[in-house]
Amino acid sequence: MKNLQNTTKKNFHPRNKHNDNYDFKSLSETLPELKPYVQLNKFGNESVDFANPEVVKILNKALLKHFYHIEHYELPKTNLCPPIPGRADYIHHIADLLAKGINGTLPTGSGIKILDIGTGANCIYPIIGHQEYGWTFVGTEIDKPAFLTAKNIIEINNLTKGITFRFQENKRYIFKNIIQPNEKFDCTICNPPFHNSKEDATQGTKRKLKNLGKVVNDKPILNFGGQNNELWCEGGELSFITNMIYESVHFKTQCKYFSTLVSKKEHLKAFFSTLKKVNANYQIIEMEQGNKISRILIWNF
Repeated sequence: MKNLQNTTKKNFHPRNKHNDNYDFKSLSETLPELKPYVQLNKFGNESVDFANPEVVKILNKALLKHFYHIEHYELPKTNLCPPIPGRADYIHHIADLLAKGINGTLPTGSGIKILDIGTGANCIYPIIGHQEYGWTFVGTEIDKPAFLTAKNIIEINNLTKGITFRFQENKRYIFKNIIQPNEKFDCTICNPPFHNSKEDATQGTKRKLKNLGKVVNDKPILNFGGQNNELWCEGGELSFITNMIYESVHFKTQCKYFSTLVSKKEHLKAFFSTLKKVNANYQIIEMEQGNKISRILIWNF
């Protein structure tokens, strides 16, 4: 019997530390490097230029240091710079999902093991999940430079007891060669590459910049930073998640839940059809953050 549940969240999750507006005064005290970039916007409020990837990276450094006690955080200019509040929401919703299996008690501690598919150079999900809940994370990556950057961030912040990494040698696989025999995970998470080409990613960035009121040129900085493995793959999000669903069947006894972000609503029908084919139970959690809606697709067997 298939289980489809729609839960719409108009704001960030109640436990999200970023529900309030950014306190730039406090953040600048935590990271003085941020202060020169704080300015009044057209509404007379303190803000920063969110269309500038370098500024966003400095803001992220301040947020990670202020809220998550990450003292050292450096990313190459070419790598994706994720919005931390939205990433935190995903983690909090997964905590709620796991809590349902333990009488509503929030799951904390190293006994909770999460597999992050495509952790990226930024390693943002393991950092937030480990610092908020004490969970153990395994991050996977197919891009060697991103793998090494994430590994360095975790090592320099002395988080190696809770966060480790595995390199995926074969780009055809997602779970295979990563999940070891008899290994168990409470949940898998993923922020998949949702564009199907560099051109598609460029158009997405142009739309984002236009929404921020910026003049758009022919070659905008892709998605405020980001390499091809982070932003696009052959077949895009539709192909990637479909493959993930089919491959998850082979590991259904080793993972309590599988999950992934879904950017495009029109893809859900195809995913539901695939999940029915493999006889999986599934649900959707919608997250509305500003003018963007993202979705977590969750399934199990």
